[in-house]
Amino acid sequence: MHPQYPAHWEADVVLSDGGTAHVRPIRPDDADMLRSFYSRLSAESIYFRYFGPRPRLTDKDVVWFTNVDYDNRVALIATIGTEMVAVVRYDRVQPRDHAEVAFLVEDAHQGRGVAAVLMEHLRAAARERGIKTFIADVLPGNHRMMGLFRQAGYTAQSQFEDGVVRMTLDLSSTETALEVRLAREHRAEARSIARLLTPESVAVIGASREPGGIGQTVLRNLLAADFTGPVYPVHRHVRAVAGVRAHRSVSAIDGEVDLAVLAVPAEGVLELVEECAEKGVKGLVVVSSGFGETGPEGRARQEELVRIARAYGIRVVGPNCLGIANTDPAVRLNATLAATLPGRGRVGFFSQSGALGTALLQRVAQRGMGISTFVSAGNRADVSGNDLLQYWEEDPATDVILLYLESIGNPRKFTRLARRISRSKPIVVVKSRGVPGGHRAPVLALPDTALSSLFAQAGVIRVDDLVQLFDVAQLLAHQPLPAGPRVGVVGNSDALTLLAEEACAGAGLQPSAPVNLGARAGAAEFAEALRSVLPEVDAAVAIYMPPIPGDCREVAEALLEVARESGKPVLATFQGALGMPADLRVTDGPGDDSPQRGSIPSYPAPEEAVRALAHVVRYAQWRRQPPGTVPSVEGIDTAAAREIVAAALAGEGTAGEGADGEGSVGEEREIDATALLACYGIQVWPAHVAADAEEAVAAAERIGWPVVVKSADPEDARRAGTVRIGLTEPAGVRQAYADLAALLGPGTPLAVQRMAPQPSVPTVVGVTQDRYFGGVVTFGLGEVTARLLGDQAYRLAPLTAEDAAGLVRSVRAAPLLFGEYGYQAVAVEALEDLLVRVGLLADALPEVASMDLDQVLAGATGVAVLGARAVLRPVTALRPDVGPRRLS
Repeated sequence: MHPQYPAHWEADVVLSDGGTAHVRPIRPDDADMLRSFYSRLSAESIYFRYFGPRPRLTDKDVVWFTNVDYDNRVALIATIGTEMVAVVRYDRVQPRDHAEVAFLVEDAHQGRGVAAVLMEHLRAAARERGIKTFIADVLPGNHRMMGLFRQAGYTAQSQFEDGVVRMTLDLSSTETALEVRLAREHRAEARSIARLLTPESVAVIGASREPGGIGQTVLRNLLAADFTGPVYPVHRHVRAVAGVRAHRSVSAIDGEVDLAVLAVPAEGVLELVEECAEKGVKGLVVVSSGFGETGPEGRARQEELVRIARAYGIRVVGPNCLGIANTDPAVRLNATLAATLPGRGRVGFFSQSGALGTALLQRVAQRGMGISTFVSAGNRADVSGNDLLQYWEEDPATDVILLYLESIGNPRKFTRLARRISRSKPIVVVKSRGVPGGHRAPVLALPDTALSSLFAQAGVIRVDDLVQLFDVAQLLAHQPLPAGPRVGVVGNSDALTLLAEEACAGAGLQPSAPVNLGARAGAAEFAEALRSVLPEVDAAVAIYMPPIPGDCREVAEALLEVARESGKPVLATFQGALGMPADLRVTDGPGDDSPQRGSIPSYPAPEEAVRALAHVVRYAQWRRQPPGTVPSVEGIDTAAAREIVAAALAGEGTAGEGADGEGSVGEEREIDATALLACYGIQVWPAHVAADAEEAVAAAERIGWPVVVKSADPEDARRAGTVRIGLTEPAGVRQAYADLAALLGPGTPLAVQRMAPQPSVPTVVGVTQDRYFGGVVTFGLGEVTARLLGDQAYRLAPLTAEDAAGLVRSVRAAPLLFGEYGYQAVAVEALEDLLVRVGLLADALPEVASMDLDQVLAGATGVAVLGARAVLRPVTALRPDVGPRRLS
């Protein structure tokens, strides 16, 4: 980091064609780089920038351009390798919140989106420096630059004056600007992965004659898969490997190399990356170990690997990975260590574990499932699951996405992508609870249960293990989504049909009475029973377990025919088979046995079939719900809330009512959140602290009867027996005060508060600020039992109306809010409105590290917030998803 500009002004970025570049502010020592850059520009590019010929830069020009103050004058450059390829700058003018902006992009790199990404980063830097408007003078013939400004999503006004077009750009954040940025990010990252998975040529570096060696294994797997392009073994000391001519180095290869697989000792990898860059390699797969998983030295080597690769525009899979594969007949890529590769299918599969990868691919093949593409990321130093999500969203060959995750590099981005992609393509995840040492992974402040809630909010299907991963995947890939939870069961075993019925009930499904056809039932009986059941249900489970094994093709054909007619999902326990038995497959025709849409998945036991179906039913229900938008609510004053937070963090005791926390300027500080919540239209009922019983009586007289007496310490208030309610006269207040003083000890502050309407259900609402997820809203019931059981749900802020409704209903004790078990139904709409407002606060104020609204009493006519505390913490770094595009 340069001492004069913030560290986050530097970033690795993906360009529109999938390559990468490095963005950073210009520095005085960039003089020679600037001269070299300028010498490669065409006369036309110079003319468009300076409105006239300027064949060279003088020494004075170079000093002026490279020496900036990072405030009134800022210049950002894009570099690829050791060369500058573009520069963008602003110069502050009058009025002080305006600045003139200009671009210059090397001709060879125009059209790659360099200017667009530099514009994003310059805009962010300018806003940090208080600039609100950019002014750009553009020659009428410079259509490319005018198009950039017009398409950037900002408010633009054009004025033709003195032979130039003056464009004025409003830098304020708009929904359009955000949409444009995210769309560009999506296209760029999808293309960067497409370049990896669809290479036209592959080099295997480290492919030796040693039997069983890593390099030779990858080479043989490439050849066995019949990769459609040339394959180049690279080894310094041999002439051929596996019958293929070898080359001494990458640079010695005559043709172009799109993808290089590195299978050499870790110590030699960095040198090879630079050689691959000079050759023009677009992607690397590093199967070598000896990086982040080995300790500090290995982590440093891994970080340098990524730095060099990104500097030269190369994406990296790995290190310490299994490899990548693409079953597309036009590619046929198996650049992995796995000899067994499943056939063509509709499932994209991402695995962070290299060691598990081989076993996972074998399991997919054993089930008769196919895959579209496969990526094992290993230490996930560069290419991550988020990159693959962007690619698979666009890939017409992928219908279902499977993720085995050991860490999440950018959790907020993951949930944003998943929420969008899950609307069209299901995402099924196994997330391990530990994080391997080699991963560049954030440490999340949230418990694993919160992660499950946030996955559910985004429509992600989280399963417990790898068996369930594939169980759910084969159902999603080959059968339609169910329209509801009603399930019909048809079988020839009374015991198994009863087990299926019980499993449905236990999984929250609605089973109809099972139809038992008897042990001798054949194709005709199964077809008739299934036809009679399917009109009344949303899905069906067929159980075929003949007492004497034999030819079952007729039964399979009957099941397939009825399933196709119904258009509803049908799954089976078919002779105990696992996966996609050949008899239950729909294929494209002779010569292609890959299962297609309409194939019926089979499970060894009906309970496993039902478990997979339950996951899919919940996903289908989520998908039917509207995406929702964050509601516009009245009574919000974010500016005032920011003033309260700033004053409290500055140590000003008058910063809002009850800013009674302690701590020095810039430190964590606890405050009464009453004033803060008032800025979001949430009123906290005042609690009056009383030094003795008579003060308590006087407070009760002021606020009106009935009242409660309780501990003023929020921690005490959570304990059973620390609140006396329904007090209607002075004697009762005096007695309550004496009882609590004796219970809690002398000196414990006690408070008097107005009595909330009864009956009501106590609930707890909170905020947790995670460094990577951002603001998270929590909800649970305030009953002691619910607290002990950890019955709490989570949603990422801000909340849509649908999010708030789902949050209330997702806790296990939610029926108590809806009038069940003898409780009176509460005003759930008021509770949901409260959650939406708290979500807006959590999203807008990242300084609110945590906040507890405890308790929130939900009654028949509304909610009453009885107390609220917040912990404030200065924000020292931006969330990974905030600001312009960058590779995390």
